[in-house]
Amino acid sequence: MKNLVLIGMMGCGKSTCARLVGELAGVRSVDTDHLIQERTGMTVARIFAQHGEDYFRALETELCRELKNQSNLVIACGGGLPLREESIDLLKETGIVVYLNRPVEEIYRPEKLRNRPLARGGREDFFRKFEQRDPIYRAKADYIVDSEPIKTDTAAKVLAVWKNAASAL
Repeated sequence: MKNLVLIGMMGCGKSTCARLVGELAGVRSVDTDHLIQERTGMTVARIFAQHGEDYFRALETELCRELKNQSNLVIACGGGLPLREESIDLLKETGIVVYLNRPVEEIYRPEKLRNRPLARGGREDFFRKFEQRDPIYRAKADYIVDSEPIKTDTAAKVLAVWKNAASAL
């Protein structure tokens, strides 16, 4: 079966949703940020601080080249991954891309985002990033799923989209 690729703004629930969908479907779930952290032995924040965003995006692209050759995966992408067209297009080759849409007012929680390097600019900066990224997420998504307050409800919706899309192929 084609991979399921979750995109959306940092903090929207992609990692949790990927884990839950993976459990429901009995398949492996991965998180691109976590895989990069495991491989480098550094947090995303440290990679940004020591090497910069371009270096981190290059690591993402390299990882996407590997993931596109696997199947039956649920992939939670870092929030900025779709900004590099090459990265998201690699994942689209063997995956169904779902934008996990959640209102920015619900996502922006400084206490939950404090360890994310691109969320440190404050509320106005975060909302500006969302406004810039939302059209990209929508353009790259095969499907858009609105996030529900109950995480298992969101996961069930995403799983249904994945199954329906896979059966239509």
